[in-house]
Amino acid sequence: MFRQALRMTARDWRAGQLRFLLLALIVAVAALSAAGFFIDRLRAGLNRDAHQLLGADLVVAGDRPLPEQWRAEALRRGLVLADTAVFPSMAQAGEGEAAQSVLASLKAVGAGYPLRGRVKITTDPDQAADSVGTPAADIPAPGTVWVDAAVLRALNVRIGGDVRLGDATFRIAQLIATEPDRGTGFMNFAPRVMLRGDELDRTNLVQTGSRVTYRLLAAGQGPDGRAAVDAYTGWLRAEIKAGRARNIRIDTLEDGRPEMRATLERADRFLSLVGLLSAMLAAVAIAMAARRFMLRHLDACAMLRCLGLTQNQVTAIYLIEFLLVGLAGSLLGVLVGFASHFVLLELLGRLVSTELPPFTWLPALQGLATGMLLLAGFALPPVLQLRNVPHNRVIRREQAPPQPMALATYGLGLAAFIVLLLWQAGDLKLALYTALGFVGAFAVFALAGWAGLAGLRTLRTSVRHPAWRFAITSLQRRPGATVVQVVSLALGLMALLVLTIVREDLMTSWRSATPPDAPNHFIINIQPDQKEPIGAALRAAGVKEAPLFPMIRGRLTAVNGAPVTATTYTDERARGLAEREFNLSTMDAPPAQNRITAGRWYTDAPGTAEASVEEGLAKTLRLKLGDTMRFDIAGSPVEAKITSLRKLEWGSMRVNFFVIINPGAMADTPQTWITAFHLPKQAAALATQLSRDYPNLTVVDVGGVLRQIQSVLDQVIQAVEFLFGFTLASGVLVLYAALMGSQDERTREAGLLRALGATRRQLSQAQTIEFLLVGSLSGLLAATGAAAMGWGLATYQFKFDWVFSPAAWMAGVVVGAACAAIGGWLGLRNVLRHPPLQTLRDAG
Repeated sequence: MFRQALRMTARDWRAGQLRFLLLALIVAVAALSAAGFFIDRLRAGLNRDAHQLLGADLVVAGDRPLPEQWRAEALRRGLVLADTAVFPSMAQAGEGEAAQSVLASLKAVGAGYPLRGRVKITTDPDQAADSVGTPAADIPAPGTVWVDAAVLRALNVRIGGDVRLGDATFRIAQLIATEPDRGTGFMNFAPRVMLRGDELDRTNLVQTGSRVTYRLLAAGQGPDGRAAVDAYTGWLRAEIKAGRARNIRIDTLEDGRPEMRATLERADRFLSLVGLLSAMLAAVAIAMAARRFMLRHLDACAMLRCLGLTQNQVTAIYLIEFLLVGLAGSLLGVLVGFASHFVLLELLGRLVSTELPPFTWLPALQGLATGMLLLAGFALPPVLQLRNVPHNRVIRREQAPPQPMALATYGLGLAAFIVLLLWQAGDLKLALYTALGFVGAFAVFALAGWAGLAGLRTLRTSVRHPAWRFAITSLQRRPGATVVQVVSLALGLMALLVLTIVREDLMTSWRSATPPDAPNHFIINIQPDQKEPIGAALRAAGVKEAPLFPMIRGRLTAVNGAPVTATTYTDERARGLAEREFNLSTMDAPPAQNRITAGRWYTDAPGTAEASVEEGLAKTLRLKLGDTMRFDIAGSPVEAKITSLRKLEWGSMRVNFFVIINPGAMADTPQTWITAFHLPKQAAALATQLSRDYPNLTVVDVGGVLRQIQSVLDQVIQAVEFLFGFTLASGVLVLYAALMGSQDERTREAGLLRALGATRRQLSQAQTIEFLLVGSLSGLLAATGAAAMGWGLATYQFKFDWVFSPAAWMAGVVVGAACAAIGGWLGLRNVLRHPPLQTLRDAG
């Protein structure tokens, strides 16, 4: 039996019967494998590069030097370490009346800093402002410091000049262009002055009561480095939970940089979406190719039955044949995908600033399994239909209806597809949404196809044109094939629309979450009488938008009447929040980039205090709707009931508050004001001027953080856009399969109609009308499905506003009609050129 299957496979290959199926499988697996290899490496690279934003894999921070046993434990586990100490202090330059001073953020760094990423330095202030510099080979040399360009402006000094820090004088050797672990705390927003850790003592700045943040940076080494870091993190958390240290914070990428975490989470979802769309296209392409294979083997199968083969033997032959094709196609697809991912890396070499990690074989295994899973799920039903071909098929061109078992196997195909989605996505929620969307689209498209055919019945009786009557009759003669063609074409077009028009809308929405003109400066501690003159100064400097928000300092003292202390929570982040003051605010409406996820925005009723809380804070402190929070604000208690939870857009760089209370309850509380704005490069001196004119202000520059986010965002978006384009090959194959699925039957019909007297022009017109009707309906359905898919992804997965262009519906109809018309012309142009008798002989 195996030998007979080999002979059948060889014969089918020579006859061209297997080429389309093999091509569909190769393209599907190649698309998935190339995307898989690249995504696997890109994810690893993004994760590695993102840790550069911490300067390490793990950062342990405290307000006093960390225990030596913690260092010893980290070294015992094979981790590499570095130390930093950060605190605010005055930097001075000049003598006498020419003396200048500025509040700076001093950072003392130890040998090996940073463990991830590189500090970039330059001597050109313009390059420093644009974050352009040379990676530093070491920390500052003895007797020197590296500073932000803002320090030069504030102190009126140049490179090579001196700056005094406490009792010591240092020479300014370099400007800091980028600092990977700058962070987003307000202390880090002050102009940076970086010096060697072993020269900190001679400044005499660190005294009893100094507000110094000590950080221990740790990073893993080798293939087991990540596991060692995770194990050490668990050991640290156990130490903190046991009460062996207080006021300790552990920062990882997941909980230390919320604005970058949000960006990377979206990047991961976009990359997963690429895999899901590739899987969807692959499933449709394989199903259509297998169906075409089955239709072309009905006569051969009937002949085998006449020669004495049983149903089981026929089934075994074709299963072996499909298994051989599946293995060959999957292996070739993986090889093509592996080679293509190197081309992808070459094309993206300018986008990925650092070398990506080496590849793993997991995408290859996924590609092989994907090919076999798709073939088993979507080719098995047509093969099982072949076993039921009757003997008299040789004489009578009739096809028996599918048996229940054959139809049941389509459920297997659907289950296989859902499993594939779950595997490719790596995100259960995203995979389920996509799977449900696919199944729903299939059902809706099929229903719409049947409804369209029903509507043509009335149209057929009202038209007299022969071409229109031929076209409508042809569509109604094969209702099942017509519906399959509509559904397949609609699914393929829907994926292509998502890859093109909807993709662009998704990317635009993503970019708008952290736009290039996002705020790059903050001003805090604005007094009420300073609001107007500061606003006028900003407008004069070309600042278009600088909204002012009240900021109120308050400590959380109780929840639902139960006192809140450091011992109330076991989680170190929750304990840290309980021990510090909150930045509260009050306003009438939710701020921009905030979305209510639960409850309702408060109504400012007299005598009622209501609060809106950030959902992450609520989760950390175990707060829920209806809870009452009590704050101590300048010695006065304020109790507010939680009426809503909000989702913040951390990547927006706008002013965000964890807790907002209605204005009526906060009218008598002491308030200062805060604003965030985008300061044009040409007006950079305004920040220094405001600090001089209003000494109470704290003007902070977050341009470096914004550039970090934009750099990662641009890299990911361009990579994802390229991957979206790569999957177009699968989409084109689906369209071809959908249009060519009924080519053989149409060829026989065209020959018969010509033999009965129909002209080439009538058949050509009828064929064009038929394909235009099918293509237009498919395009309309595809555009509707793409709009629904884009809205769902933007709303429930990527969490940003969604605006769909109405032009997509017009594009869907036009593209669908054009694809169908071109496909029909390509498929039947040769038929109409041959005599009817030859056409019937060739088709038979």
